[in-house]
Amino acid sequence: MKATEAFEALYNVVRKLRGPEGCPWDREQTPETLRKHLVEECYECIEAIDKKNPQHIGEELGDIFLLALMLSVLLEEREEMTVGDVLTGITEKLIRRHPHVFGDLRLKDSAEVLDNWAKIKVEQEGRKAKDSLLDDISSGLLPLERSFRIQEKAAKAGFDWPDTNGVVSKIHEEIEEVLESAVGVAHNSEKLEEELGDLLFSVVNLCRYLKTDPSLALRRTNSKFADRFKYVEKKMKETGWPMEKQNLEMMDAFWDEAKNSGL
Repeated sequence: MKATEAFEALYNVVRKLRGPEGCPWDREQTPETLRKHLVEECYECIEAIDKKNPQHIGEELGDIFLLALMLSVLLEEREEMTVGDVLTGITEKLIRRHPHVFGDLRLKDSAEVLDNWAKIKVEQEGRKAKDSLLDDISSGLLPLERSFRIQEKAAKAGFDWPDTNGVVSKIHEEIEEVLESAVGVAHNSEKLEEELGDLLFSVVNLCRYLKTDPSLALRRTNSKFADRFKYVEKKMKETGWPMEKQNLEMMDAFWDEAKNSGL
């Protein structure tokens, strides 16, 4: 099926779901109720990409298309804008922000592209110039991602470590401060939280310095831990031993077994 035909079919399905004879759940949805689903589907798509499963990727992309279209239809129903307005808006913006593709401008690399992109937003689109480089970073980002973006912006302005030694030294310094806060006589949970936050921020900075997205790195580790832990659970169940602290040595042995098997 052609892309235009497929889009029209999906649009008609969404309109029917939202119609008088449609689905009660779909009819109840608002932009506010769909926010969390939009985030969830994006992360599920990332997971499918990590697993390099084309069929799964396509399925998750379909879910993202559905949510984007559903949100657009909700705005259309409120007569705030049409689905056509949404599509026209992004098409015109892409053309406007890529004069090096759709015009005569010549840019040598992606860094110049990004600089020109920011210039267009202010000079052509009337966006207010930011008081700070950090004002461009959405406060709606998850904390880990926001830390990464903050550090990217700061580094772009030259506020960065000259090499990894400084970054690693900072991590060691923050670990020491965490331990001091944790074992202090007058335990201060607010201070400990602050020091742990500093430590996490420093580790995110190392990820950035090594050109690794911390969210994706942590997602990979979460998945790896879950796979190995499920293996331990399975083996413990097979042997008849409960998952309890006194059986930690046996659980560790199964963990190593899972690790050595490639999980």
